[in-house]
Amino acid sequence: MLKRPLLIAASAALVLSSLAGAQTAFAGPTGPTWEPCGDRQGECTTVEVPIDWNNPDGAKTNIAIGRLAATEPQNRIGVLFVAPGGPGGSGIDSYIEGANKLQDGELRKRFDIVSWDQRGVKRSNEVRCSSDLLAQAPKDFPANEQDYQDLLAYNAKLGEDCRKNTGPVFDFVDTTSAIRDLDAIRAALGEEQLSFYGASYGTQVGQQYAELFPNRVRAMTIDSNMDHSMRSGGRYIQTASEDLEGSFNTFADWCERTANCPLSGNDVRAVWDDVHAKAEAGTLTDPATGTALSASALRSELMNAMYRPEEYWYPLADRLKALSGGNPAVSALAAPKELAQNSYQAIWCDDWSWKVRDFAELQRYREQAEKVAPHTKLSPFWSDVTACMGWPGEVSNPQHELSINGAPPILIVKGKYDVATPTAWNLAVADQIDNSVLLEHDGIGHGQYYRNDCIAGHVEKYLTTLETPAPGTHCEAVYPTEPPVAATSAGGPAVRPVHAA
Repeated sequence: MLKRPLLIAASAALVLSSLAGAQTAFAGPTGPTWEPCGDRQGECTTVEVPIDWNNPDGAKTNIAIGRLAATEPQNRIGVLFVAPGGPGGSGIDSYIEGANKLQDGELRKRFDIVSWDQRGVKRSNEVRCSSDLLAQAPKDFPANEQDYQDLLAYNAKLGEDCRKNTGPVFDFVDTTSAIRDLDAIRAALGEEQLSFYGASYGTQVGQQYAELFPNRVRAMTIDSNMDHSMRSGGRYIQTASEDLEGSFNTFADWCERTANCPLSGNDVRAVWDDVHAKAEAGTLTDPATGTALSASALRSELMNAMYRPEEYWYPLADRLKALSGGNPAVSALAAPKELAQNSYQAIWCDDWSWKVRDFAELQRYREQAEKVAPHTKLSPFWSDVTACMGWPGEVSNPQHELSINGAPPILIVKGKYDVATPTAWNLAVADQIDNSVLLEHDGIGHGQYYRNDCIAGHVEKYLTTLETPAPGTHCEAVYPTEPPVAATSAGGPAVRPVHAA
């Protein structure tokens, strides 16, 4: 379906609708009606918005939103809008009903925490596709021309299946539409301006909101940033692979100097190289299952562990020891996030246009990545490029450099290495936003607010007082010294990695 570029539509065109049986809680007299949801004193409602913002009088869809009231209402500043990651993550699950650092910290005292399920996600007209077709998703990088052609045909078939099973919203799940939905929520809550925190894909929501509605921003922190200006699929895969390599090398150095690391006393890089070479040759057996473990699956396990060093590094070392011939057998590390539907691909492919001419060009992307990542070879985020090749429909929100004028200072937070949003992306975003302040975490991981107390302190101070850190501020890396108390859950990698903290 061809779509014109989105136009700014007036919030007055919105119609608010409450959930059936809703009860009035702490909403104002003119605001939407809320009902209790979850077991954390959350409240939920819906806002009705146009499916196509170019046609505000046309068909509508409901956006589900949730809220946690400020715990110190006498000191309340306003609403803090927290963008879900993914794309495809549920803000209500993550920030309203699920356990999250924002619920118990300083920000919850001073703000109502508000999040939402973006259009096409869970409670907001979820993108649905045939499960048997989703199960056929390619798990390996195309190895030849036939694989390449099969990938194009698969994506085209899957996209049409998703459109049929989802309905009209399928063609309007781009981030620009989601941003206009966010502004509709702001208006529905009676907030003249918003305070905003977004991590991972949520940073793209924040960036583009500030671009379209700069005067409606009170304060904005964007943590672990997407760079939506990147047009080269090769550059995308290369930068992602660079930070996977950097993260792995940091892990190897940590393990070699940490006496209680399960691989202490070993050359960790050599252990990895040996295990990975066996996986590539098809001779690596998973001792936990007795089945073959592919190189793609092994790299996915490695990447998953780099999201949260404090939680996954000790289990990763155990896992590599088991794979290299040690005992006991250890199950695969669970992915930090896993999609139960196909919202990710639908939203992603409405935002990104990759001009890949043929298999030969795609293969060059892999070769470039392996040059900058001699140990880890290739980031699993290669699938962000290949998932959209052959996908049906026009790209509504193609890549572009940001142009933000009139917004207050924006706090950009980055890590030294980040497998999901590499350092190169964060620096590019900082260059595109003139009125921005860069806060750097010298450690690794994804979603720096959740990884480091120093970062959290700066973020909370800025969002509450509007005082930004001094230019050039760094927070020291803090690496784990003891295994996590709770055992890491077992499970395989997600079919497709996600940009979610």
